[in-house]
Amino acid sequence: MSNLKVGDKAIDFCLKDQNGKEHCLKDYLGKWVVVYFYPRANTPGCTIEAKTFSEQIEEFKKRDAIIFGISNDPISKLKKFEEKKDLKVILLSDENHEIIEAYGCWVKKKMGPKKFFGTARKTFLISPEGKVAKIWEKVKVKEHSMDVLSTILNIKGD
Repeated sequence: MSNLKVGDKAIDFCLKDQNGKEHCLKDYLGKWVVVYFYPRANTPGCTIEAKTFSEQIEEFKKRDAIIFGISNDPISKLKKFEEKKDLKVILLSDENHEIIEAYGCWVKKKMGPKKFFGTARKTFLISPEGKVAKIWEKVKVKEHSMDVLSTILNIKGD
């Protein structure tokens, strides 16, 4: 479990996207990076979150921000998710949940009598200097992309 706090250096990672291309956080120094963790591709809440970020992608790009959605889904499932829902965000696969765990998002869950581990919905805004600028522990998927964008605007003074 991570104790990552605002002001801490973000934990670096290298993960492959829905097209098999590797992305390393350190390669995006100088940009704002939105790292949102979500439970599962093609489920209702995760679809809403990915679509709302996709709808705002140009606004994020104008602010020199990139968006990564991370789940423990395999690359093939992320590709289907992207194509089926016409997504514009970069979806990263962390099948072994190493990065999900490092960011404190691999948690015990319960659905009825069934208990299991899964990914918590949580977002980290990483500054151009590679530090955690904000953490969203409780995410309301419909408004979340606008909340993240307005946070970037407020910090930048746009």
